[in-house]
Amino acid sequence: MSNTSADFTKLAYAYGTPIFRGLLKTKPEDFVVEEVISYELSGEGEHLWCWVEKCGQNTDWVAGALAKWAQTSKRNIGYAGKKDRNAVTRQWFSVNLPGKPDPKAEELSVPGVKILKMKRHSRKLQRGGLTGNRFQILIRNLTDLSGRSLDFNQAQILFEKRIDLIISNGLPNYFGSQRFGKHGNNLVEGDKLMEQVLANKADSQKTRRRRPDNKQGMYLSALRSWMFNEILSKRIDSGDWSRAILGDVLLINGANKWFVVEEDEDIEGLHTRVRTGELQPSGALLGDGELASRHGARQIESQIKSNHSRWISGLERLRVKQDRRALRVIPTELSWGLRKDDSELLLDLSFFLPSGSFATMLLRELIDSVEPH
Repeated sequence: MSNTSADFTKLAYAYGTPIFRGLLKTKPEDFVVEEVISYELSGEGEHLWCWVEKCGQNTDWVAGALAKWAQTSKRNIGYAGKKDRNAVTRQWFSVNLPGKPDPKAEELSVPGVKILKMKRHSRKLQRGGLTGNRFQILIRNLTDLSGRSLDFNQAQILFEKRIDLIISNGLPNYFGSQRFGKHGNNLVEGDKLMEQVLANKADSQKTRRRRPDNKQGMYLSALRSWMFNEILSKRIDSGDWSRAILGDVLLINGANKWFVVEEDEDIEGLHTRVRTGELQPSGALLGDGELASRHGARQIESQIKSNHSRWISGLERLRVKQDRRALRVIPTELSWGLRKDDSELLLDLSFFLPSGSFATMLLRELIDSVEPH
């Protein structure tokens, strides 16, 4: 039986266990996220795009509030992804308003939510329709792991070494804890779903109808995401998560293409292209179908697949197709600084991550972060 616990302590670190501890999200303003899209809005069309700043509210609830404001159904609201509640976030929402005038932004009266600008566009905002996210994060009360104060100069040296490694080699592209729900509940529910699917051998569609589609998708995604995390952790343990190995499926950066590293490949040449970010080693998002990887890369993925045979059987029955995900992500625009405020040591971080990657996984390589309950 698969382990249904999203236990991040079991996942390997790329650069060793962090030696610092700090407080994350003491205030919402300590964690600022801003969506980035790569295209211009046309200024015309049936969809009104709203650039919304929210604080203390979750994305789905804000979508409902926008639907009431625009006097339309919530299904006519689009957004690219869910953002943290305990944070200041700026993100796009689209509202389908064919033939209707724009509502007035000032008439949206919701605590912690305001519309910063509005513009028309011809298309609805789709899930995942982002280039990425820009983050500004403040970590408070930095100490060592036992809670003792840090020497400023020594902390500066140690942080600089680790951040230089991240800039040079990238980060493990783990799925963050948000993907697995509170206390890993999405894994628990996903495991129950797989049990139902396999018990109902005659008609898996009956299982599909027992849950809303969005929740089923969330649970299935959690299962696949955790198995990917385990694959990545094994690759880190093997020392080859950020380099090409025989049988690897290498993703071509900026293109929806990949190829398998075969025995006649120029491995050293591929290593160079991986180092520059042109190519990215990938891991399986497991499901129905044969693994694309070969040789050593396939052995690790086959091991994780075998460890979760029940989940795999359920995913196959539901015809959830396999996919690939980059094993690492390279943050850009990364800047940082340590400073003292009275006796408290603070860490300021800002960086950009492409869509689908998690800021908390960058923080995981730097500090043992503690969030308020």
